[in-house]
Amino acid sequence: MGRSKPLALARIITLAASVAAPGLVHAADLLPPPPPPLPPPPVEFGGGWYLRGDVGASIYTRPKLSTVPSPDVVNYYNSDLGGGGFAGVGVGYQFNSWLRGDVTGEYRFSSGFRTNDRIKSSYSTYDEAGLRRDHDDTTYETTNGNYSAAVVLVNGYADLGTYYGVTPFIGAGVGAAFHRFSGLSETSQITGSYTYPDNPDWGKYGYQSISGGTYKTQMKTSLAWALHAGLSYAVTPNLKLELAYRYLNLGEGSTGVLNCFCGSTLTPIKVKDIESHDIKLGMRWMFGAPILAAAYEPPPPPMMPLVRKY
Repeated sequence: MGRSKPLALARIITLAASVAAPGLVHAADLLPPPPPPLPPPPVEFGGGWYLRGDVGASIYTRPKLSTVPSPDVVNYYNSDLGGGGFAGVGVGYQFNSWLRGDVTGEYRFSSGFRTNDRIKSSYSTYDEAGLRRDHDDTTYETTNGNYSAAVVLVNGYADLGTYYGVTPFIGAGVGAAFHRFSGLSETSQITGSYTYPDNPDWGKYGYQSISGGTYKTQMKTSLAWALHAGLSYAVTPNLKLELAYRYLNLGEGSTGVLNCFCGSTLTPIKVKDIESHDIKLGMRWMFGAPILAAAYEPPPPPMMPLVRKY
């Protein structure tokens, strides 16, 4: 009787183990649960829009000058537009990681305009006695004044990758330049001589005179285009700084007519091939910078069922 109780208990335990073992083996064969879904991407506000501002310094090349129409041959030399500063603003859009575009407007502050010219002219007059005189004159003139301009450009840029936080880029733009020549004055010195063709034995008579005048202020619009190359650096996800070089072709402008002290009104000066080499320092404020989400930490893997072998 004492032995029957331990034997009965052992048989119950063995039977329970034989019933539960297939279930444990089946649970061990199940696949692990799928991984949790990835977190949503960062949210952007405002798309890729940005504002920009620039300041810079410019050096103008020597322009080509002409006076058209003019009955005389005018030879210009030592023409110079000097250099100056400029400031501008703009709005743009970043289309993707390498392509962007913007519309900019800038004011180019006044710079000194200076030119010298030499005019050779031949003409005839008559003296008080009605005798003809043939003149041969050479006039030396110096013109000084101010030049300023406003420029509007539509630009496109290609970013060439980012290296150690610095992004080189190239670009081009096209638009319009609004030229203004103001405060121009001219001084002239005339050296000439005349002869009497009907009386060649009378010889040649020389003379000198000084004159001058002022030019009327004139504004003119022309086509402008530009080439860009530079570097940008992301100070924050929203703020980028730029250092760039720009070649800017402003087309051509013109002075107003010359009101001569002698009482005559003379033709204006046409200023062609106005070109500038610019160094710019600018900033771009991005409205579309992503809001950074917290770092994603996946949950720990599920516990695998414990399998015991008997």
